[in-house]
Amino acid sequence: MLLTITQAIVLFAATNIDHLLVLTLLFAHGAHRAHTFRQIMLGQYIGFGAMLGVITLAAFGIIRLLPPWIAPWFGLIPLFIGVRAAWKTWRSSGEDDDDELGEVAERIEGKPLSVALIAAITFANGGDEIGVYLPVFVQAEPWQIAVYLIVFLLLVTPVVHLARFITSRKPIAEALERWETVLFPAVLIALGIIILATGLIG
Repeated sequence: MLLTITQAIVLFAATNIDHLLVLTLLFAHGAHRAHTFRQIMLGQYIGFGAMLGVITLAAFGIIRLLPPWIAPWFGLIPLFIGVRAAWKTWRSSGEDDDDELGEVAERIEGKPLSVALIAAITFANGGDEIGVYLPVFVQAEPWQIAVYLIVFLLLVTPVVHLARFITSRKPIAEALERWETVLFPAVLIALGIIILATGLIG
């Protein structure tokens, strides 16, 4: 049991570094908006839980994973969101606003977060998890799979809290606030391109 728990922690840590980066940018993206933490937490659980559900059903042979030529196209989800955010940033870059609060409100209003959007990003970013977890699940006993799932789901909460903590540090928060309008679309566009390229070329 202890060995299985340790393996689950190592697997989770190895495949969730990119999720931590994306979550940190999401917190910076949703700064000063109500319910940001709740939306990110819920969206992360829905997206990650859906991905684990697909992997588990595939491991037991209940469903077949999507054909290889379909899976890479999930990269279009973060790619589209990133391009859309970049377009809104570029379109509003030339606008002047003497009211600082009004400028912040306008910037936030133009880039809304939602549980569905966060869940979609999380699910689309699950290529590493599918590639790593599925072979492990196929060879594991049912009780081991249950342990893996419990550990994975328990670790989602500290990762979200860690992302919020990183964002709340003043130097990091100031840097993210300064560069968020560039980093947010850039990371999502890069993520989408990587998912597409890895699946279509590899």
